[in-house]
Amino acid sequence: MTANTTTANTKVYTHEFIDILGTNRANYIHHMTANWSPIAQEERNQLCYGVWGVIGTTGRWPQVINMWEEDGFDGLAAGLEHETKSAAFQDPKLAKWWQEASGYRSGGLDRIVVPAPWAPTIEQLCADGVRGDVYAHELVKVPRGTASDFLEIAADEAAPVYASFGWKLVGAFRTALADDSECLLLWAIESMQAWAELEKAATFGGEAVNRWSKRLREVSESSGRFLMRDAPLSPMRIGRQPSRADRHEGWTDL
Repeated sequence: MTANTTTANTKVYTHEFIDILGTNRANYIHHMTANWSPIAQEERNQLCYGVWGVIGTTGRWPQVINMWEEDGFDGLAAGLEHETKSAAFQDPKLAKWWQEASGYRSGGLDRIVVPAPWAPTIEQLCADGVRGDVYAHELVKVPRGTASDFLEIAADEAAPVYASFGWKLVGAFRTALADDSECLLLWAIESMQAWAELEKAATFGGEAVNRWSKRLREVSESSGRFLMRDAPLSPMRIGRQPSRADRHEGWTDL
């Protein structure tokens, strides 16, 4: 286990796959970071963990990944209560925001994920100056009931191997509301070439990478990763949370 923090991370995270309409990906990610995140910070104590665009050659396009850091399950419950208690299952005060968003996206798929205790929060990542030129998003299916064990194995065995190629394990999570059989690993990669070097070793025979690949097959049922680039106002890119000052001129909440 790789200890990144001295205090256990007790947050939970909302993870979203968002399908974008047409060429609206840039419009959507600005709307989420600049127009939504300040409201969420003020009213729900919800922080933006990251917003990324999927690199289409490696995954579904045009798709966006959002992750929000919630103040534990209690904080998430309060936010969901606030959001869904109206007849429309939406906060009436955010009608304008929802209307704007509906022109940029067609729908999505969310999950709640729980971090490994040693995984850093977004404030810790920003304070440490952690940033990737590109990111890898890796979903791993594991035998039921073994997700926590897998995260420890990934930290101990995969992270050192990947680090030698310029990859850093910045997030390690297990999916909640399920059977403890899915894990999410987020890797910050120093360059696109660093991504290529690891993939070459995995494909054509790098000894250390091959050892991890064999181990991965032993402890998981399937895995797959794709690449992402973070949004202009994603916290690891700018080292802070998005703010109202980041909004385009003329936008007001109501």
